[in-house]
Amino acid sequence: MAIGKIAVLGAGQMGNGITQVAACAGYVVTMIDIQQDFVDKGIATIEKSLDKLVSKERMSREDADAALSLISGSTERSSASDADLVVEAIPEIPELKFSTFKELDEICKPSTILASNTSSISINEIAAATSRPDKVIGMHFMNPVPIMKLVEIINGLETDSAVTDAVIDASEKMGKTALCCNDSPGFVSNRILCPMINEAILTLQDGVAEPVAIDGIMKLGMNHPIGPLALADLIGLDTVLHIMNVLHSGLDSGDAVKYAPAPLLVNMVSEGKLGRKSGEGFYSY
Repeated sequence: MAIGKIAVLGAGQMGNGITQVAACAGYVVTMIDIQQDFVDKGIATIEKSLDKLVSKERMSREDADAALSLISGSTERSSASDADLVVEAIPEIPELKFSTFKELDEICKPSTILASNTSSISINEIAAATSRPDKVIGMHFMNPVPIMKLVEIINGLETDSAVTDAVIDASEKMGKTALCCNDSPGFVSNRILCPMINEAILTLQDGVAEPVAIDGIMKLGMNHPIGPLALADLIGLDTVLHIMNVLHSGLDSGDAVKYAPAPLLVNMVSEGKLGRKSGEGFYSY
């Protein structure tokens, strides 16, 4: 299962980051989105990121130009037809994921590996939308992709071990550490992270401390690089709520409320206070 050509579906923050690290690893990459403006913006973001690496002498101008030469953009999903690996990085909407993978299954050659960058949606359910569940896998990059070292590899029930090996190899060529887990609500990263964030929101809701104190205690006392409330703003409160709902429905049973989202979180999302993306969350931006 040699991977030579990669298609990335989505030119947003995650998609352009994945495209960048793949091209820097020497892969030919096609970045696909629904509008040319989105594609152009994604490529401009990559150019800016590479320029910054060159200015900091972490990459030569020649290597940056070589990476850019491997990237092309498209608004047609059919451009993924000859890819060896497709990495989907579109919004976290289950039905959108399922319909997209059904379409990719029809477009791509039989040997193509279909990977999702999902942070919470079941790989088994995504795979069920295709006729190749053995070639469907989770490839969860961390944000910001060019900086963060981890790729969380999520195996579905039917994921072929050769597919897992090929995706691990590709991740390592991109300079990442690939760590594997099995499909389960929230996988490992968000099953642990989001309940911690939710508990921080409950702490604020209960009037125990103000955001600056909550974040400061976790940063200075627990050596976290960023406090949980500031991290929630960075991730997006709507995304945190979505993941908590996935955990609540998938892991809580009966009267259990271990993973119930904090009422303050629910209220803030309903008010449009989503964090950095909206300009207001637990902090103002």
